[in-house]
Amino acid sequence: MEVWIRWRGQQWQVQRTQPLSIAIPLRADGAVPNAFFLRQPEFQPVRIGSFVGSVAQGGSCNCQDVTFNPHGNGTHTECLGHITAEPLTIAETLTCFLFIAQLISVQPRRLPNGDQVIAVDDLPPLEEGIEAVVVRTLPNGDEKLTRQYSGTNPPYVLPETAAFFRDFGIQHLLIDLPSMDREDDGGKLLAHRAFWHYPEQPRRNATITEMVYVPNAIADGIYMLELQVPAFALDAAPSRPVLYPMEAI
Repeated sequence: MEVWIRWRGQQWQVQRTQPLSIAIPLRADGAVPNAFFLRQPEFQPVRIGSFVGSVAQGGSCNCQDVTFNPHGNGTHTECLGHITAEPLTIAETLTCFLFIAQLISVQPRRLPNGDQVIAVDDLPPLEEGIEAVVVRTLPNGDEKLTRQYSGTNPPYVLPETAAFFRDFGIQHLLIDLPSMDREDDGGKLLAHRAFWHYPEQPRRNATITEMVYVPNAIADGIYMLELQVPAFALDAAPSRPVLYPMEAI
């Protein structure tokens, strides 16, 4: 079945049979990225009496307990509830899942203090009418799939850049860094606050997705984004963003 949409007065074909996942899988073998000194994810077979939730260990089926923190253990999507006392959850604030997105590649600039940041002047032009932006930082290599970010002060987004995305109308911002903000910023989270326009005009339905990985084989441009997120009653959840190529007809 072919899928067509009309966008900006033009007809586009969505290549739904060519999905491009930009999520980093949550794995039990430790081959995952990690940030903020959080524990690595743990997968353990359930044990209840004589039952063991592992076919390899003699059980009738596989059934595992999983311990992880979405903010530090891989690709995750967070909502405004990440920075509010009010208990807002990703399950209630993210209610649509398909968006017109633009993938851009950006080289962070180095500040005199050694920090690497994403500045407005370094962004390529954005297309009018997009709802989401996926930011791939350069250089880009598959070491991002397992990078241990804790204590390394990774690149981050300047608050004015986050505000630029907000004012451009971007509802969903995806980035391949562990956080929009500096690793240790004294708890200010200025880029998060700027993008969500908090506390001035809180954007309850906007989301930030961090720690994606976009292979170099995926070209910059316009895509249909499917933001797959489980219905967790938390401020954030592990997620699987998927890009579908679009062709103007």
